[in-house]
Amino acid sequence: MMIPLLFELAIAGALSFLVCFTLVPLLCRLAVKLGVVDIPDGKIKKHEAITPYLGGVAVYGGFLAGLALVFPIENSLFFLVVGCSLLLLVGLFDDLVALAPWQKFLGQFIASLCFLKGGLFMKESFFHEHWVIAVPISLLWILTIVNGFNLIDVMDGLATTTALGCAVSFFTIALFLGQSNVALLMISLIGALLAFLWYNKPKAQIYLGDAGALFIGGLLSVVPFIFSWSQHNSMGFITPIIVLAIPLVEVATLIIIRTSKGIPFYKPSPDHFCMYLRNKGWSIAQILLFVVAASLILLTVSYAFVFNYMALPGLIAAMAILLGSWYFIVLHQKTPSSMSQGF
Repeated sequence: MMIPLLFELAIAGALSFLVCFTLVPLLCRLAVKLGVVDIPDGKIKKHEAITPYLGGVAVYGGFLAGLALVFPIENSLFFLVVGCSLLLLVGLFDDLVALAPWQKFLGQFIASLCFLKGGLFMKESFFHEHWVIAVPISLLWILTIVNGFNLIDVMDGLATTTALGCAVSFFTIALFLGQSNVALLMISLIGALLAFLWYNKPKAQIYLGDAGALFIGGLLSVVPFIFSWSQHNSMGFITPIIVLAIPLVEVATLIIIRTSKGIPFYKPSPDHFCMYLRNKGWSIAQILLFVVAASLILLTVSYAFVFNYMALPGLIAAMAILLGSWYFIVLHQKTPSSMSQGF
């Protein structure tokens, strides 16, 4: 059983990598031709040259290619792909014509309803018999993660590296839990993200754009609903909070800081964690390595908890230590002066 699975994983990952790697140069030229580019202005957008969007389309194409070859056809997969496709389209519209916040949120809401319609919501433990509670919580979760990745996409390679860390964590846990469908989903995303990172690393030749950030956020938000978390730990459904801690913390801190400044939470401000680190003198490469290190720590904690090597009190203590460390490394400094591209 393991050899065929490993073969499928290798094929899916390789195909998604090759398709995405091939698509990026083509989409770079198309984006420049169509004017779907990010133009630096020296104030908010401080990159050195005009940079094309449409990178998210390449990641989406690579992901679908890997998935189509190996993933079994299921109703839930149909709704997952449709929901992710809707998020991609909403992001593309925003990249092209700059949607108003309410229009963007409405598109995200409709895509989230599609996920829910496909049965992609919390069903573990207590939530299994209380769908009236599970569905609204799942909706809030999806919207939070989607916007978390949208907010975090403000620096070369940052959203891509963060997404890779989350996808690798879900992939690893799925393998050890014997949940091959989740592993196939994640390896298809991992292959595409690795290919895209080659072009998106500093200095980026192409950006994900809102299309990519929303698609990736949507996919990673609903993958936890496919898991059977309680095989080893009845509280295992908490694990996605650990895996997706970086975008969750980004959302929470931005809401708190912007509210304290009297800025609506959906308005841009220079309070992203990467901006604080840049203002502190960190290079982009150092920030990306920091995200990789944080992702590895979160993977370790997630694995220990879901396989019952760490009890709930230990998890709470570990996460408190990690949040405290994050605060002193990232936020314990002066407010950055440069503006960023917020939500």
